[in-house]
Amino acid sequence: MRKALVIGCDGQDGHLLTKSLEKDGWGVVGVARKSLRGTIPSAPPVDICDAAAVAALVKECRPDEIYHLAAVHHSSEHAPCDPLELFRDSYAIHVLSLVHFLDAMRRHAPSARLFYAASSHIFGLPPMPIQDETTPINPRNVYGVTKASGLFACRLYRCEHSLFVSAGILYNHESPLRGPGFISRKIALGAAAAKRGSCEKLVLGNLSAEADWGYAPDYVEAMRAILEQPRPDDFVVATGERRTVRDFAAAAFSELGLDWRDHVVEDVGVLTKPHVPLVGDASKLRRTTGWRPRTDFPSMIRTLLQAETAAR
Repeated sequence: MRKALVIGCDGQDGHLLTKSLEKDGWGVVGVARKSLRGTIPSAPPVDICDAAAVAALVKECRPDEIYHLAAVHHSSEHAPCDPLELFRDSYAIHVLSLVHFLDAMRRHAPSARLFYAASSHIFGLPPMPIQDETTPINPRNVYGVTKASGLFACRLYRCEHSLFVSAGILYNHESPLRGPGFISRKIALGAAAAKRGSCEKLVLGNLSAEADWGYAPDYVEAMRAILEQPRPDDFVVATGERRTVRDFAAAAFSELGLDWRDHVVEDVGVLTKPHVPLVGDASKLRRTTGWRPRTDFPSMIRTLLQAETAAR
């Protein structure tokens, strides 16, 4: 049985990836920050911020693949938090825990393959409207800075230790598993509530904000395809399509037979940090792996809404 470690199994991507791997007959150990679950019961619980514990886990499991998907999220509508605490937590998960797995892989599983979930936020304020792997890395927030540091750590271990370490520079990707703090889930919840007759307005921070939204299960397919290649590399994972929050809301309410303008209000006061539109060019990924998104924007929104209406 082929074995995989999924770091961040309790998040959207980790959950979807675990299901995908298990469906194909893989043994999966899913690792959260301080717990462990999966189909290989012999592995001990592990704190990914503990280097010795990570080394023991990798030595015990000898995985064929490792997916580092753990992340600390803080959206533009979340309440402000202590900057030092956010930086410390983000660095611990995005960089330090990653290095623990990279070095454990070097020592105990050098033939394994590791995927790191980087982010479009590494580009910060890019000089071009559409970004690819050649776009300068210039992060402007804590998430981007620490994800960029993780990407550089991957490149270091790839070059210095000849490990198979690849990274996906992931753009926005959604599913019904998103938490309510994400704009996609917030809109889906608001539209479903309006359909049920709620008179409460859905408050959104910036209707003109733009993003490149894809469907999370498609992006999980990209992760697996990246590790199936003969050589490790870094790849942008994106749809290349620019949409506004207004587009998202309009499509969601229309899907339920409603006019979004009757139910949505804009309040820039809920924003706690500036928005930067990021759109990715996944041409390299398409050329290398043949990957393309299977689910278009309207179908993704329809899936989100079906999940919300079925839950009631």
